[in-house]
Amino acid sequence: MSVIQNKKKPLVVLTGPTAVGKTKLSIALAKAINGEILSADSMQVYKHMDIGSAKIRPEEMEGVPHHLIDILEPWEEFNVVVFQKHCLECMEQIYDRSHIPILVGGTGFYIQAVLRGIDFTENEENTEYRKKLELLAEEQGPESLHEMLKKVDPVSAENIHANNIKRTIRALEYYELTGEPISVHNEREKERTSPYNFSYFVLTDDREKLYARIEDRIDEMMSQGLVDEVRQLKDMGCRKGMTSMQGLGYKEILEYLDGECSLEDAVYTLKRDTRHFAKRQLTWFRRESEVTWIDKGRFDYNEEKILEYMIRELGEKEIYEKQ
Repeated sequence: MSVIQNKKKPLVVLTGPTAVGKTKLSIALAKAINGEILSADSMQVYKHMDIGSAKIRPEEMEGVPHHLIDILEPWEEFNVVVFQKHCLECMEQIYDRSHIPILVGGTGFYIQAVLRGIDFTENEENTEYRKKLELLAEEQGPESLHEMLKKVDPVSAENIHANNIKRTIRALEYYELTGEPISVHNEREKERTSPYNFSYFVLTDDREKLYARIEDRIDEMMSQGLVDEVRQLKDMGCRKGMTSMQGLGYKEILEYLDGECSLEDAVYTLKRDTRHFAKRQLTWFRRESEVTWIDKGRFDYNEEKILEYMIRELGEKEIYEKQ
């Protein structure tokens, strides 16, 4: 097996909505093409956050190297710029080993940042305005910021959940600095030519089946001890405002532990918000260009057939060839 010496370096993306089954397929793909996996997930970077992030266990990796998992403490800041930096560093090391990087996860913006080589250095930060927005969110709640965003950038407001204060502030900050909606900027960046010879696979499934899988996964997380995991994080000093505690599963259970709702209500909210999140993920991927959709139903849910199809496409694009 070998990486083809193409002018552009090879890159494989495997994404899709939460709970669709990316993990298992990514392992099979990595073993087939001599790949190494980079996690494109905003929660799996954090140590001590295993159950709620559906983090792969070492014994499930089957010897395939995984990167960008367990690299930060829960109180450390993580965003797309930090992700991009870490990811590019890891990719260079993977290329040095003549292996193929496989970007796996459901955070579409993170994937786009690497795939399109988005430059985040072009705008100065306006810390004064940011502090003002942070204070507003504290005093009036995240909805107030989201309403402001709806007025200046309805497209971003549609894509960013009201509870995602950091992304809402980033979008408002960008508008304040440039007078342009960040959604317009993102569309422009999306059109950038990728520096990679890539294949972008989106794994998908029938919506009802996907929603059932989401509900089952959350029930499983609860039985595995999600409440205890969040309680331990709380004891370690993790609190509501932290980036790590904004993640699905952590935010809702923390509200229960803080006495803001019953456990039943927390689980109900978690299931509902995770379904909504999956829907937003699919909306994002539909707007991406040069995507290969893999509907599991069309392959009769046969992993081998899906894998064969992916390898065939990688061969056609000269990303991978058997020796």
